[in-house]
Amino acid sequence: MQAQAIVFTGVRQIEVKNVTLKPVTPTDVMIETFWSSISTGTEKMAFEGLIPSPPFIFPFIPGYETVGRIIQVGEHVNESLLGKYAYIAGSFGYEDVNAAFGGASQYVVCPVESITVLDEVDDPKCGIALPLGATAIHFMDLADVAGKKVLVLGQGAVGILAVQLAKHMGASLVAATEPHQNRLDYSSADLKVNPSTQDVSAAFAGYEFDVMIDSTGVMNAIETGLRFMKFHGKVIFGGYYQRINIDYSQAFDKELSFIAARQWAKGDLLRVRELIRDNRLHAKKIFTHSHPVEGDLKEAYRVAFNNPDCLKMVLHWKGPGEDKPAA
Repeated sequence: MQAQAIVFTGVRQIEVKNVTLKPVTPTDVMIETFWSSISTGTEKMAFEGLIPSPPFIFPFIPGYETVGRIIQVGEHVNESLLGKYAYIAGSFGYEDVNAAFGGASQYVVCPVESITVLDEVDDPKCGIALPLGATAIHFMDLADVAGKKVLVLGQGAVGILAVQLAKHMGASLVAATEPHQNRLDYSSADLKVNPSTQDVSAAFAGYEFDVMIDSTGVMNAIETGLRFMKFHGKVIFGGYYQRINIDYSQAFDKELSFIAARQWAKGDLLRVRELIRDNRLHAKKIFTHSHPVEGDLKEAYRVAFNNPDCLKMVLHWKGPGEDKPAA
């Protein structure tokens, strides 16, 4: 079967192309995509050719933030799943193109165990936020934030959700730094600091943080944050870093612990789904921009990667009123 998919054909080159899906196996499902999104972290690095290793070998299909409706199930899959919305963390189900996550496709074939059904979520589009929320909730688990003072660097999509989750999981104080005021305005942090317009030292005078979570990847921001850490504090590296280059003296003097957070853990996607379902995590807050796939896709990626006002770009695969799965 053929499907249209977003394909990175080379460094900073993007096309919508027809690709060939692998057949549905007995334990697979096929999903018709309604929404996907653009990652401004790993996906941007791959687009720039900064991850030259499998599966990021051009040409490849990006995307690990995809929501659609189940339109076919394998013979060993419960037919009650047909018609349900589900989140898909990508797919390798293609015959003629690499899949670097592989979720940015009109149709997606993947194992049933790799989907998260979005039952009882009022707006299934919120499923796009599951991997970001699961990443952020993993930070909280690694940091054990209950009863602690937490500093979150950066209020992009993950940082916004990290602040919400730190408060939900019992942090005694949550502070956030962000140099773009529009992003900072979205934040629900108890203490919000814009380092481009405020004196950070004055803003944090009298504060010492037990935990610092970085969602910026900016070494200068990390170094500045270290100044406000407690003795034996914990630092969570929440992004993907080509190199870590910071002044070691702060780490040495305070005997800080550094933890690299790889990805979410088993069960985290379900935990986030329940929080969204119960309105305890407000995922829609990060959906600032949207764009149809059949439009100027290069412009959508340009905005997602370069416009600081864009927290999350949602790509629409189906037009208004096209809410029925294809036959």
